[in-house]
Amino acid sequence: MSARSSTQGAGRRPQRAAARPAARPRREQPLEHRILVTATLCLIAFGAVMVYSASSGPALLAHQGDGTGALLKYLSFAGIGLLLMHVLARVGLEPVRRATPLLLAVCFGLLLVTLLPGIGVQVNGARRWIGAGPLRFQPSELMKLALVLYAVGLLHAQPRRIRTLGGICNPLLVVAGGACLLIVAQPDLGTALVISFTLAAVLVAAGTPLRYLAGLAVAGAVLVALLALVEPYRVARLTAFVNPWADAQHTGFQSVQGQIALGSGGLFGVGLGQGVAKLFYLPEHNTDFILGVIGEELGAAGICALLFLYGLVAYAGLRTAKAARDGYAKLLAAGLTALILCQALLNVFTVLGLAPVTGVPLPFISAGSSSLVVLLAAMGLLLSVASGRGSAAARPRLRAVQERGPDQRRAERDADRDRRGRDRGARRAGARGGRRAAG
Repeated sequence: MSARSSTQGAGRRPQRAAARPAARPRREQPLEHRILVTATLCLIAFGAVMVYSASSGPALLAHQGDGTGALLKYLSFAGIGLLLMHVLARVGLEPVRRATPLLLAVCFGLLLVTLLPGIGVQVNGARRWIGAGPLRFQPSELMKLALVLYAVGLLHAQPRRIRTLGGICNPLLVVAGGACLLIVAQPDLGTALVISFTLAAVLVAAGTPLRYLAGLAVAGAVLVALLALVEPYRVARLTAFVNPWADAQHTGFQSVQGQIALGSGGLFGVGLGQGVAKLFYLPEHNTDFILGVIGEELGAAGICALLFLYGLVAYAGLRTAKAARDGYAKLLAAGLTALILCQALLNVFTVLGLAPVTGVPLPFISAGSSSLVVLLAAMGLLLSVASGRGSAAARPRLRAVQERGPDQRRAERDADRDRRGRDRGARRAGARGGRRAAG
């Protein structure tokens, strides 16, 4: 009896083990996704090192600590941005697409509030922030992302707009122009230029005819010139850009000191933390002109390494846009990649003296908290497209059998009636042929 029960128990154990569901294999992310994650984490690590290096010396001289405060602030906002990047990379694009109108309206409201004297925080003559103390937020940074989402959604829903100049201008350029005017009023011409270049890249990706883009570029250049003539300091910046050494102590001071810092580094730099331009000469050494600190301390090799990381973002972002199977995902990947690259190139050209001083931070590297969080959120959306969550073709169907509409049922009945008529005619012809053969 015991032997029989033990035999039965032994026979049941394999069945119980076989009934366990097999572990689901983990899906490997595409190459573009892995490149984007690696490049982003490397840029964050690079930025943390350089923010500490650029802040430690001036903080010690000013008796404000040893620079760890700036490092902890950078790491705190980087952590918030990385968490937001992870969430947006997993939720997909559909919730973001539905929330885009609300996000755009909130950004317009924040820009208007920023211009109010009692609410907006004024620093160096510019009223660009809201908040108090170290907790400040720059609404124009969020507006850049909101306008990319709005432009992509509009062009995907109404692709025929790019066929006429009026369709492009209304409402896309009207909305973007209103946002840029509010940003220029802060004043912040650099952010307005980043928005303009990014939207131009989105229009190119959407297939806008080149003659329309050329006309818009000429109109934009004229508008920038008029805005520059309104404020004397903008005229001074434009003239300093042409020849900064003509007034190296006043209007051309930032450009000249940036070029001196880059030239002092040579091929491999003077050593991490050993630069002197950040101590006495280079303004905005941990934000807008942090590239000058990188060039002096790490040399041309450090700048090439940084540009290589941005090149990886460009390569993987454009490959993501090409591989996406949904039109919205394609345009969004192209727009987000353009947003990061346009801001990076404008900052690099400014420090090299190839563009006027605009006050644009270096993406993922500068100590600007608002720019860091918003660009990491943009990277999360780009990762969502790269992983396939942003593609409509990749989303699973909710029903195995779709319900047929009345038109489809009517078409199926007509096709079935025609098929029965052809079969009946073929049988009659076969019967007549058989009778003739028998006769």
